[in-house]
Amino acid sequence: MEIASGKIRDITPDKLIIEVPYTNIERACLRKYSEVLIGLPDNRKISPEQRRKAYALIEEISIWSGYEPIEVTKETTKMQFLLQKDCIKFEMFSLSNCSITTAREYITFLIDFIIKNNIPTKRPLLPLCEDINKYVYACLMNKVCAVCGKPAQLHHVERIGMGRNRNTINHLNMLVLPLCGIHHIECHGMPQYEFNEKHHLVPIKLTAEIGKKYNLSNKNLEVKIWNDLN
Repeated sequence: MEIASGKIRDITPDKLIIEVPYTNIERACLRKYSEVLIGLPDNRKISPEQRRKAYALIEEISIWSGYEPIEVTKETTKMQFLLQKDCIKFEMFSLSNCSITTAREYITFLIDFIIKNNIPTKRPLLPLCEDINKYVYACLMNKVCAVCGKPAQLHHVERIGMGRNRNTINHLNMLVLPLCGIHHIECHGMPQYEFNEKHHLVPIKLTAEIGKKYNLSNKNLEVKIWNDLN
């Protein structure tokens, strides 16, 4: 893959007009270039709120690791974050002037790290998250309550009961949330939309991967032929 830099000359309702200076016409003809991949960097800078969130999470990891200096934890986690990213260019970033997108992805990485390693925190993670869908998914996969971080049960947004047998129905693609016993009871005591709005949660569809975490049988995770045809 060859990388070339260009500039956006115009933005229309349905396309970008991009100009890329290029002089090696023989190579272009030899390689029969016909398509390109375009990276669009976010030029918006990290917000003060994002910076506060990032440092709060770094502090939690630093304390868990044995009071490692925050600066050391910050640089270590930044390196780990970059190593797991599928990016063309490996570039270190700064929390003083990185893009909003980089800050968002880094904060999501820190939260995932805390959840996967069962790191105790002084504050709930939910108010610190930037990507609610990825946060809920990480909580589901690690069986922690998306509201408070305690051990979680699987809550079905489409309530099971009233003639529906949880042992025989197909759970795949049903909307779910990971909730502890207390928040599970709270959720069942009010309309689902009120609970979602109160805690700023977004349910996600149950996948086979999530189902296996909660010991759902293969029968419960089968995709019905009728659903496939409709």
